[in-house]
Amino acid sequence: MTDRAQALRAELEPIVASLDLAIYDVTLSGGDRPTLAVLLSRPGGVDLDALETATRTISATLDALDPVRSRYLLEVSSPGLERPLRTPEHFAGAMNEDITLKTRNEAGHVERLRGTLVASDDTSITIRTDNADTTVDLADVEQARTVFVWGPAPKPGTGSRPGRKKEVAAK
Repeated sequence: MTDRAQALRAELEPIVASLDLAIYDVTLSGGDRPTLAVLLSRPGGVDLDALETATRTISATLDALDPVRSRYLLEVSSPGLERPLRTPEHFAGAMNEDITLKTRNEAGHVERLRGTLVASDDTSITIRTDNADTTVDLADVEQARTVFVWGPAPKPGTGSRPGRKKEVAAK
């Protein structure tokens, strides 16, 4: 997180807390017209009414603070099912969930891992893959996110119309 994003987070945290929400992440990215993304969370999830109220409140606060000298786009949302993982707290909150991550090794080659997050501390994480447990330093992680796993696949041979009997060909 950049110093600017950290400062914005510090300014917004008490305002967001007054709405019974918590800041999951704050990012400021882009060039000529940057995007300020504020991701909000709370136990049980964030509904659209809460996001609407938070957007208005955050927008009014940012108008008064004028933190970005040029025009910018404000995005207020929940982290979603497949949420980004950037801080030790994010990883700790994703224990026993499926994640995917991209690292760059010492030779500069990109490595991708996908598995279940089984351990996390302030400096490293451990992912259980089909092959083995792999420990990765957080400093080496370029990108990471949770992965939403859909339910089991339908049984082979079941039709797309529930309740309709299958016709059997006569011999």
